This record gives sequence, C-alpha cells and structure tokens, in this order.
Amino acid sequence: MRTAICERFGVEFPLFAFSHCRDVVAAVTNAGGLGVLGAVAYSPQQLDTELNWIDGQVGGRPYGVDVLVPGRIDASAADRSARLLDFIPDRHLDFVTHLFGKYGVGMPEPFTGAMSAYADEVGRRVTAEGATGLIDVALRHPIGLIASALGPPPPEMVARAREAEVPVAALVGTVEHARRQVAAGADVIVAQGSEAGGHTGDISTMVLVPQVVDAVDVPVLAAGGIAGGRQMAAALALGAEGVWCGSVWLTTEEAETLPSVKRKLLAATSSDTVRSRSRTGKPARQLRSAWTEEWDGAQESPGPLPMPLQMLLAEGAMARIGRAADSGDPGAGELVNYFVGQVVGQLNRVGPARRVVHDMIEEAAATLERLRAVTDGGHHPGP
Repeated sequence: MRTAICERFGVEFPLFAFSHCRDVVAAVTNAGGLGVLGAVAYSPQQLDTELNWIDGQVGGRPYGVDVLVPGRIDASAADRSARLLDFIPDRHLDFVTHLFGKYGVGMPEPFTGAMSAYADEVGRRVTAEGATGLIDVALRHPIGLIASALGPPPPEMVARAREAEVPVAALVGTVEHARRQVAAGADVIVAQGSEAGGHTGDISTMVLVPQVVDAVDVPVLAAGGIAGGRQMAAALALGAEGVWCGSVWLTTEEAETLPSVKRKLLAATSSDTVRSRSRTGKPARQLRSAWTEEWDGAQESPGPLPMPLQMLLAEGAMARIGRAADSGDPGAGELVNYFVGQVVGQLNRVGPARRVVHDMIEEAAATLERLRAVTDGGHHPGP
C-alpha cells in the first residue's frame, strides 16, 4: 500500500505514529511506517538523548518529532521574573489538596503544585522560545519530519526546517486553521477530528478531512478515530494520503503507559472519553475519570487555569496519583487518567507495535480489495 506521501518520505506505508515513547517510534519506523516522537515531554538535553537512541535503532529510516506550540497561552509563560508555579492561585492548589483528601490519596501536607526543580522549564516548553530549543535539537538529528501542534508553526521553526530540508507538518481542527497553517509554511496538514485523543476541535474526522483536502494544495493526513485498517481505508477514501495515529499505541507492549492507566484503557468503551480542560488548560480528549468530573462539574471547583499553568498543576498532581494508582490505591485509581481518543473502545489487547502496523495494513488492503470488488460488480463476503 503506497501513496504519494510514501514516496515523499521514503516509507513503506502511509502510517504516521505519534507517541511520547521512543520505543514505539522506533518500532513503527522499523515496521515501515513513520514514528513521530512527542517532544514536549523532554528538556532539550533529554530530547537529544532520546533521539540519539532512536538514531541507533532505526538504521537511517525516517522518523519525526512533534512540538507543541499553541497560538495563545497565559502571559505568565513569558514572564521570566518569577516562577510559573507562583502564578497558580492558592484556591487551585487547595482544590487539588481537597481531591487528594476526598479520594483518600495519601498526602499529609497541602499540595504545592511542584512537579520538580524544572517546573518552569517544563511549562515554558509550550512557548515559541521553548519549542525553538527543542526544534534546534531535533534538526541536529536525521529526522524526516517536524510537526507543530495547536498553532501555526513559528517562523523560526519553518526557517530552520527549510534550511535543513525537513518538511513541516501541522495539526488542524478546522478548514480555516488548515489554510492558515499552509500560509505559515506547513508542507503537510494533519486534519484531526474531534474524536482524536489530546487537543482537538469540535469537527469530526469524517466531516473535516474531505473539507481540508479540498481547501489546501499540500498532502493531508487524517487523524482521529483511526486504529484499524478499515478506518485507514476510509481515510484514503476521504482524500487523505495517509493517516496519523496516536491512541492505538498506548496499549502496545512498547508503550510506557502506566499500568493503572493501561488497565483502564483496555476496559474502556468509546463512551468513556471526554474533552476537558482539566489536564492542560485547553480542550483535550482524555479518559473520563474522577479528575475530569471534579474539575468540570464539582460546585467547589475553581475551574481549570489557562495553559501552561493548568498543565503544571495537573501533571504535578498526576505524577503522585499515578504512583498511588499503580500501587493499588483505589481512590487514585478513580482519579488517574490519560489522553486518548474515542477509538479506545477497540483497544482491547496488548501486543507489539509492529503487529499493530501489520494488522492495520493487512486489514486496509483487504478492505480496499472488497471495495474494488464492489465497484467491479462482484460480490465479496464479510465486513
């Protein structure tokens, strides 16, 4: 199965795999797709280490890096005169302390929000300045793609990528965003429907993809609700040249997903996700849990903060919640969650990422063959 984008990127299959886990990225790349590492989880030094490891695993095969550059964030992120944690109101810290007490998660002292000594650096990775540091590291490696999420790629990113002859991809949730991204220099558009995990808009993949394909003159990848070959074939039918998948890798053997989260993912149905600002400050699809319910519906909730403040607050809390949930704490088990799309309802087994790639391609090929039989006037049994 090859489309024009396969030739452009030198891959066997038009399957792009987003993951924060280097093992998944390498496994998908080695299986014939193109793995894309989410860089926001790493400092520049850590990212360099991760990419060195990937370089050693993929034998020159192409892979990509994704940075998070939202168009609008809280002004505090640009203020270098104070710590970002100092901008988190006491009522928000108190609410987290309240949640730990309500759900019996052991915390003898009030929650302070501190993730680590590097909290400010973590929060500022989502600024143009912070992303530029990650981009500079990424472009020192033989990457085949750099992607921008949540906003038009900064001019510095486009300029550096052009100089390195690395294509730029951008994720969008509307036609207007797609046009804006192309005008900013994006070479590939990822049209991501609302059913996707993480930051999404309101428009579904089925509606969004053909509109974006018709609106821009660059290759389009479909994202959102894609974890199998039938969905991949549908994306191609909508005019996309390939697919961009994230959720499907969370239950693979290579994924670094917390055991408590992986159990919840495997048991979840497609009704068990929600778009909520409670993890990052921007609407992001994730597992519905006590965390999302309390932030979005409790009378005493102060409401989520803007990005990156809510991100720092939530990730600091989730670090402790995750450890407690993995140790069997039932209250933490109610609170713990992670970003995932509605396709979680079909993630019901653990297996190697390579097998996921091969199963998806085989099912897509069989689906396209069935459709070919339909157009030829023949009969082909089965789904």
